[in-house]
Amino acid sequence: MSLTSKLMGAAAAVALLTGAQGALARSREITVAHFKDWPLLFLVAKNAGPCEDELGVDVNRVAFDTGTAMSAGMASGDVQISVSQDVPPFGVATSAGQDIKKLDVAVSYSDNDNCVVASKLEIDEETVKDLEGNKVSVPIVTAAPYGFFAQMAHFGVEVSVMEVVGMTPPEGASAFVRGALYMVRGYGGSLGRMKEHGNVLLIGDETDDLGILVFDGTSAPASFVAELPDLLAESLSVPTDATARWNSGPEAQAEMLPIMATESDPTSAD
Repeated sequence: MSLTSKLMGAAAAVALLTGAQGALARSREITVAHFKDWPLLFLVAKNAGPCEDELGVDVNRVAFDTGTAMSAGMASGDVQISVSQDVPPFGVATSAGQDIKKLDVAVSYSDNDNCVVASKLEIDEETVKDLEGNKVSVPIVTAAPYGFFAQMAHFGVEVSVMEVVGMTPPEGASAFVRGALYMVRGYGGSLGRMKEHGNVLLIGDETDDLGILVFDGTSAPASFVAELPDLLAESLSVPTDATARWNSGPEAQAEMLPIMATESDPTSAD
């Protein structure tokens, strides 16, 4: 199945869920979705406690593997706010008619979403065209395809003659370790595993300089935005305040880093 067919299938699946928002429960409880493996600053609030104190509600935090799952959660009414939803799933959902709003930029992650080439191939920027005709994997309906196509265009690699398969980062990492892929695109914890067996073509600063920018945004159902705008505004202040705290210096960062690592699953070093 082509990437286009899979994207259309994902859009159809999300479309089935539209209209299922339902009324927000009056129990003063909300569910916030976040990306698994993403060491987001707002996660510090789970341990430090200001999130509930500032919002005046009980907040359930649920980790998701994909932005499409976040869209489904918002469509069903189970999720009120999605932190770090990548842009393509948002676009797929809204194109299918789901009424959700993008509210903020949650995180930029040039070094945490990248192309990794198998070490044994000894491919570098000068020989990257040798990837043509070979099998590579890319997670579909995420921001990853954008970065993949942009990097290949930069190097002049003809994607149409590559065998591009859609795999989640964990699936891609497993296949890459087995030697079944020449190159893989991944993010989060899976990217670390990929880099144990390969090398990135470009580092984050280089992709930034080329204008290949990747980021996730905070999104929410339009009904929730309209019903409780003050609560939403307070919720957006939590990551903003956490960012200011992080930027205050090494002492704050040393306190926050272990909490972020615990809450997002990677090690502190990652």
